[in-house]
Amino acid sequence: MNARRWARTVRWYLRELTGEAEYDRYCERHRDHHPQAPVPTRREYEVLRTLHRETHPQSRCC
Repeated sequence: MNARRWARTVRWYLRELTGEAEYDRYCERHRDHHPQAPVPTRREYEVLRTLHRETHPQSRCC
């Protein structure tokens, strides 16, 4: 595995781990489904995500 490919793999892993990729996917879907609406900022997205999790709880052990 060359250095460039290794760096891309590490970058992909870190973006998935931190949730950065999730926000990017959300922005793409938002632009596709609501082309005229402005894309929420990262902070607005996190607030919306938290509200959704609180109003739609999933069963968890803790």
